Amino acid sequence: MSEVSGVDALRDQVRALMPRAKSDLTELVSYKSVYDPRVFPIEECHKAARWALEALKEVGLTDADLYETPDGSQAVVARYPAPAGAPTVLLYCHYDVQPPMDEAAWHSPVWELTERDGRWYGRGAADCKGNLVAHLTALRAVREAMGGTGFPVGITVVAEGSEEQGTGGMEAFVPHNADLLRADALVIGDCGNVAVGAPTFTQTLRGMVSAVLTVETLAGPLHSGMYGGAAPDALAALVQVLASLRDERGNTTVTGLPNDQEWDGEQYPPEQFRADADVLDGVDLVGDGTVADMIWARPALTVIGIDVPPVVGSSSAIQPKVRARINLRIPPGIDPEQALEALTAHVESNVPWHAKATLECEGLAAPFRSGTGGPARTAMEHAFQAAYGRAATTQGQGGSIPLCNTFADTYPNAEIMLLGVEEPKCLIHAPNESVDPTEIERIALTEAVFLTTYRG
Repeated sequence: MSEVSGVDALRDQVRALMPRAKSDLTELVSYKSVYDPRVFPIEECHKAARWALEALKEVGLTDADLYETPDGSQAVVARYPAPAGAPTVLLYCHYDVQPPMDEAAWHSPVWELTERDGRWYGRGAADCKGNLVAHLTALRAVREAMGGTGFPVGITVVAEGSEEQGTGGMEAFVPHNADLLRADALVIGDCGNVAVGAPTFTQTLRGMVSAVLTVETLAGPLHSGMYGGAAPDALAALVQVLASLRDERGNTTVTGLPNDQEWDGEQYPPEQFRADADVLDGVDLVGDGTVADMIWARPALTVIGIDVPPVVGSSSAIQPKVRARINLRIPPGIDPEQALEALTAHVESNVPWHAKATLECEGLAAPFRSGTGGPARTAMEHAFQAAYGRAATTQGQGGSIPLCNTFADTYPNAEIMLLGVEEPKCLIHAPNESVDPTEIERIALTEAVFLTTYRG
C-alpha cells in the first residue's frame, strides 16, 4: 500500500469514527472531574479515570492501570509494547477540568455536550477531554488499518488527573516511574492550532510566578472624614504599587526583567486577536510589540484578584490592610526564581510611605521550549501536511504545562511536541467552552498518520 493510499484509508477510518468520538466526548463531559473536593466530589474524577482506563483497554492497550500520584490524584497509564526495532510514542492528555465558573453565563448545560452552530459545547470539550478523544480516535483508526492486530510502534497513553489544579502530582510521579513512561517521542495533547484548520506546533510555553501581595498601614480602619488626608491608606498604596508594574502603554515593567524580546515564529494578526479575545470596540491593545511579542516572547503581569471591601456595603473608612493576587507569566530564557526575586525587589522599592508590604509566593513554573528537527518532528510535519493539506506553523502559548520540563529532564533524548484541538474559539477555562469537531477529526488523523509513518 502506498503512503498516499494509506493516508486516504486512515482518513476514511477517522471520518467513520467521528460518531463514536462524539459519544465518547458526551460521556466524558458528563463527569464533573474537577480535582478539588471543595467544588465537586472526587468520585467524579475517579469515574472519568475509570472510563478512560476501560476505553484504552478496549482500543488494544491492555497493559493498563490506575496509578495514584503524590497529590492523591489518579493517573491512567496504558501501554502497548513496541515491535522489535520500532520506537515508542507517548500520548499525553488530562481528564480533569476547570470549574465551570459562573454557570449562569453558560448558554447550555455545563456538563452536557451540546451541539450548536457546528461546535460541541461543555466543560472540558476541548481542554482536555477533546484531546483524549482525539488520541482514542487515532488509535482506533490505526488499529483498524492494521487489521485489529496491534500497532506499528510502541504506545503509551498517559491521562493525568490534576493538571488544572497545578498540584504537581504527575511532576512528582514521572521521575520515580521513568521506565514505565519512557518513550522516544512525546506528543503533548494539551494545546491547539492558531486557528481552525491551521496546523500548529506550540513551540514555547511561558512559565509563571504566582504570588500574593499584602500591604498594611494601620492597626484598624479609620473614618475617612476624620483621618483622611494624613492617615496612610493601604488601598491607595496598593494601587500605586500595582500601577508601577505596567507603563502607560501597557508594557510589563518589573525592574530587572527584559521586556523587549521579539517573537520569531508565526505572527498573530491584531484583528484576529481582537476577535479571539473579544476586545471591546474602541479599546486599544496594549504594549509596544506585536501581539505575538506581547503574549509569547515577553513577561506579562496580571492582577487576578484583590481583597478590598466591595462597593455594595462599603463604608467611609480608610483601609488598614489589603491584598492582591499577582500572576506573572515569563517566556523562555527567564528563570522563575530570578523572576520572583525581581518582582519582590520591585515591590519593595515601589511601596510608598514606608507601608509594610509582603510578597508571598504561591507557586513557580519554568518556561519551556520544544526542540525542532529530529525524526519525530519531521514525521509529524508530514502528518500535519497530509491531514490538513498545508504545512504546519508554530506559535507560543501563554499557559504553563510544568510537566513538559519534567519530561525533558527525565528523558533528555526524547523529542517533545505540543499540539491538540484547543484553538482560540474554544474559550478554554471560560464559560461556554467548546470544540470544533473538525479539529478533533484532523488532529486524530494527524496522529494516526504519524503513528503509521514514524520510524524513529
